[in-house]
Amino acid sequence: MPRSFLAQARKVDEATPDSRSREVDFLRAAAITVVVLGHWTIIAVSATGGIEPHGLLDQARWTHPLTWVFQVMPIFFLVGGYSNALSWRSARRRQTGYAEWLRARLRRLGLPLIPLLLVWLATCVIALAVGAEPASVQLASQMALVPTWFLAAYLLVVIVAPPCLILWERWGWWSIIAGIGLAGIIDLISIVTESTLAGYPNYLLVWASFHQFGYAWLDGRLSSIRRCLLLFVIGAVGLGLLVGFGPYPVSMITAGTDTISNSAPTRVTMAFLGMAQAGIVLMLQRPLAKLLRSPGLWFLTVLVNQRIMTWFLWHLTALTALANVLIGLDADALLPTPLTGIWWLTRPLWALVLLAITGVLVAIFGRFETPAPDDRPAPPMWMPIAASAAICAGLAIMADTGMVNDRGVTWIWPVLPLVGMVAFGVVRLPGRRTAKS
Repeated sequence: MPRSFLAQARKVDEATPDSRSREVDFLRAAAITVVVLGHWTIIAVSATGGIEPHGLLDQARWTHPLTWVFQVMPIFFLVGGYSNALSWRSARRRQTGYAEWLRARLRRLGLPLIPLLLVWLATCVIALAVGAEPASVQLASQMALVPTWFLAAYLLVVIVAPPCLILWERWGWWSIIAGIGLAGIIDLISIVTESTLAGYPNYLLVWASFHQFGYAWLDGRLSSIRRCLLLFVIGAVGLGLLVGFGPYPVSMITAGTDTISNSAPTRVTMAFLGMAQAGIVLMLQRPLAKLLRSPGLWFLTVLVNQRIMTWFLWHLTALTALANVLIGLDADALLPTPLTGIWWLTRPLWALVLLAITGVLVAIFGRFETPAPDDRPAPPMWMPIAASAAICAGLAIMADTGMVNDRGVTWIWPVLPLVGMVAFGVVRLPGRRTAKS
């Protein structure tokens, strides 16, 4: 390794306090990286079929069991629970109110969205103006904005994190059991009535309930191997029963061939998958902590976490852009038929090219992930809640439909989060600096 890298790695390592849980940062970075690499593999691109969002899963059902390993969004919510509980307890000690705390979380999560939405708005307007087919532009924008469904779900969980922490502190495990039980009832209603819309409350119920395992981790309630093993067994057995004897499909990632999706809307199966995964990773916590004492590995973890939102939000823009360029150039030789031998052999090269493109995007837009310090007075409580609602509503629709329909750009959905962040105080406007008294 270059000496400069090693020197910087040692400097970061020495500056990290012993009280910091390095495993939390590593698991966050690892989970998002697995999601990115998974998307780049699952989405099939060919000269004849174009962009197929579920290509690998639709064409190779043998890959469906592998999603039990590669669907790692539960790990992000586990880490989120740990971090949000730590953050809110710190805010309580400093006597920082809920509204100010939530605005700070929104700034960290919402500001990186601004360039993504503006770039795709401009792209859609220009593409339609030069005669591109609305269906093609709709697919491109929808594909690029798929990551925003997760951000919308995570923002919902952040909003309720403080009250959920109170429930955890008062009721312990029963708060999780009750939440997952209620999610099961929502699933039953949704599946029996064949109403996808009826299942939407589980975007909040499932993830908010599972998010509380992060509270348990922080409080040392999952520190023993025995408890972690029990958590794994409950998750694995519960998931096996739901898939084996229930209506749920094997794939934990949406496949076009399945009549029911485990992730859109989120089903109770995701909570049990998360339990199994959490049991495994927390059993490995001690050896992982020792491994992260390596300055090089810890430095890489810190680097990824510094730009993790940008890395996540832009990775499918990189794929969509490259795919459309190659298809537009009729570069058949660079787009082998999915699932053939040459296709599998070229997946590492495909990932490296996308990594380079995403790296450029991160270098350009990553600055939005480190906003200037915010010394404004605490806002009224309704303002960050209204901002959250505007962001979640816009993102949820765009992740499903993109920015375009057969009549042109659907301005309301991309503009709603942007206006919401400005109008409700997430974006700090020039000339409105007011120091706290």
